Amino acid sequence: MLAPMLASAEVWKAIEVYLGLAYTGPLPSLIRTKLDALHAFQEKDFYTSPAFEHNPPTAPSKISIRLGNRFYPHMKLTIECSPDQRGYLFRADTHDTHCCPAPGSRDYVPFCELMEKNQKLAQAIEIAWADRQLPTFKTFLRDDLKRRMAEGNKI
Repeated sequence: MLAPMLASAEVWKAIEVYLGLAYTGPLPSLIRTKLDALHAFQEKDFYTSPAFEHNPPTAPSKISIRLGNRFYPHMKLTIECSPDQRGYLFRADTHDTHCCPAPGSRDYVPFCELMEKNQKLAQAIEIAWADRQLPTFKTFLRDDLKRRMAEGNKI
């Protein structure tokens, strides 16, 4: 379970970075309401907030909060176990690849443009997280490579 590994302060730091890049101007009321509700939870109950989506529900290895962005309301901040199961990683989940319209349809080109905007935003968020020492998959890979090289392992 992620909760014992991750203080809520780290999640709030990740949320702040995410929202700072995802929106210009005031946040949508739905997002403000979700964050206000999340603020009401104490540290020990933080991860039980209904603001989080747990996957799988009974013993999650991944939790998400749907924060959207200025283009698309379904993008998520996801927290998942690291590949070595010793920590956690933040990921900006664009949540848009499962529903692409058929090529040739009138919605295909606009949706592809939306997907490109979402991907660029997700990359910017993950770079900003890494700059603020929040773990991402890329920082995990970088740190794992450094560790292996320090141990003299061949890559």
